Amino acid sequence: MTRIAARLPRAYRRLWWATGIDCLGNGVFTAALPLLAVTLSRDPREIALVSVATYLPWLLLSLTAGSVVDRCDRITLMWRTQASQALIVGVLAALVAADAMGIPALVMLAFALGTCDVFYDNAAQAVLPDLVPKHLLHQANGSQQVAATVGRQFLGPPLGGLLFALAWTLPFALDAVSFVVAAALLARMPGRGRGRGGNAKVLDGLRWLRKHRLLRTLALLLGVNTFSGQLAFATLVLLVTDELHLDAGAYGVVLAGAALGSVAGGLVTTRLVARLGDLCALLVSLAVNAVVFVGIGFSVNVPMLGALLAVSGFVTTVWNVVTVSVRQQHVPSSLLGRVNGVYRLLGWGLMPLGALAGGLLAHRFGLRVPYPVAGILRAAALLAALPVLIPALRGGATPR
Repeated sequence: MTRIAARLPRAYRRLWWATGIDCLGNGVFTAALPLLAVTLSRDPREIALVSVATYLPWLLLSLTAGSVVDRCDRITLMWRTQASQALIVGVLAALVAADAMGIPALVMLAFALGTCDVFYDNAAQAVLPDLVPKHLLHQANGSQQVAATVGRQFLGPPLGGLLFALAWTLPFALDAVSFVVAAALLARMPGRGRGRGGNAKVLDGLRWLRKHRLLRTLALLLGVNTFSGQLAFATLVLLVTDELHLDAGAYGVVLAGAALGSVAGGLVTTRLVARLGDLCALLVSLAVNAVVFVGIGFSVNVPMLGALLAVSGFVTTVWNVVTVSVRQQHVPSSLLGRVNGVYRLLGWGLMPLGALAGGLLAHRFGLRVPYPVAGILRAAALLAALPVLIPALRGGATPR
């Protein structure tokens, strides 16, 4: 555990461990899922369809999840969601073992897992201010990001690629076990964060975000960025295996490149924000990432690709930590689930469309084309948001 986490409350530390274990399994799954998909099809459109199914619940269910999070005990919702994901991944592993898996079944299971993620992630962000004082939120979110990154991007993908190379069922079985262990840890925590929003009407969160100019702008900016990210990365497995001619094990190692940068970002974000300020750190991270995406499209070898992914991981983590902390600091706890739901709908709802667009672009124009397109879109979105971000940066306050 990081020194940051050790200074935070005991309940938070249990959440930190649950996050780390869950994300290790997710990292294994993240590498194994596209590798399984390319054994079933080499068509970029069908590979992208799996990503579409994974993120489509953010478009369809974000508002519903926000209302549920503000009505229910958030810890209970989290461990029950994890238990459901263990069952879903167990079914996937059984189908793989029986040689009964196809793209349609994979798409349905990916959608089911994505549905659980919508509820879990919203609850996890909403419960954190109930566990941690406001002045420690940057530290808590940074520590959570490190735990998530180490498991999801650094340790998990290489392990997932290795296990997949040994036997296709192994990475999915390990992911199911990680869900069970994380659910057990959360189930032992006392109930916290029961919503205090009465009927928890979705429109209350929509009205609140509509009146908050900075957070509304950040949500829309996130929408363009996540659309662009999925447009680029939906067919990354084909870029690595077909263009750079790497095997399953090496694919996981390439994914770990982004993790190195993400871990560094999680460790230094608190100091970086203290030096630059919230919004200046955001502007720098967004500008750098736009350039990096263009560069990925022109990567000529694995070291170059890995280095660019590491830089992208670093600045993406800075963005994530700062924007989550800003929401947690400014949104009332009783509304946080619903505001998160609206924010995620705007910010993540376009991800399935981005994945679909990326698959079509890669199929029509080549596997490298989506990356510069994504970088240009990110740069254009940042320029459009500057009239809101720069006054907020100069004023040092959150504009409404």
